Amino acid sequence: MRAMILAAGFGERMRPLTEHTPKPLLSAGGLPLIEYHLRALAAAGIEDVVINVSHLGEQVEAFCAEGARWSLRIRYSREDAPLETAGGIQRALPLLGTEPFMVVNGDIWCDYDFARLRDYRLAPWERAHLVMVGNPPQHPLGDFHLDETGRLQYRPDAVAGCTYAGIALFDPLFFADMAPGKLALRPLLDAAIAAGTLGGEFHTGQWEDVGTPQRLAELDARLRR
Repeated sequence: MRAMILAAGFGERMRPLTEHTPKPLLSAGGLPLIEYHLRALAAAGIEDVVINVSHLGEQVEAFCAEGARWSLRIRYSREDAPLETAGGIQRALPLLGTEPFMVVNGDIWCDYDFARLRDYRLAPWERAHLVMVGNPPQHPLGDFHLDETGRLQYRPDAVAGCTYAGIALFDPLFFADMAPGKLALRPLLDAAIAAGTLGGEFHTGQWEDVGTPQRLAELDARLRR
């Protein structure tokens, strides 16, 4: 199985830290955020990784290189300007092959075992399988409702659901009808829910959306302890 790490964004909420350092290279606990993913993917037996790059992407490429230090093969999908999540994945499809592939946001930290998705087989009705987590304080109502069958549904208004962790398994067909260009992932997820093709699982372990300097500092302090 191949995996993709999303690393092309501007990191606007992390300014001024991201004015000179791309968000995936910001450190927590003495390591760049992206290194936690690379180590975990290698530990799960993933050998082929694609990283999309744009803002300060040359720094990401210089740090990760070809992936030899993690026993990985790393290739890069370069974007002149960030294409957002769905646009970046669609652009990288030629590097990701024809089989289901894993996607991980570069700006999260977690203890999720990627071997779970490596071994997971999409159900006949699934075109994507998302890892969900409990709602963090900054997102108290969450994104979707995960029902007892493992299907993701729209979250009813004013009812708490669960939060997308930024970790997923996608069938390439999930992006088959998408035109190239800049596009967020949410419209495709909503369309998949309407079609009944979006599944998920719940991760009960540790997870952080490292989206602001304060949250990065808190994660850094916790990891150093």
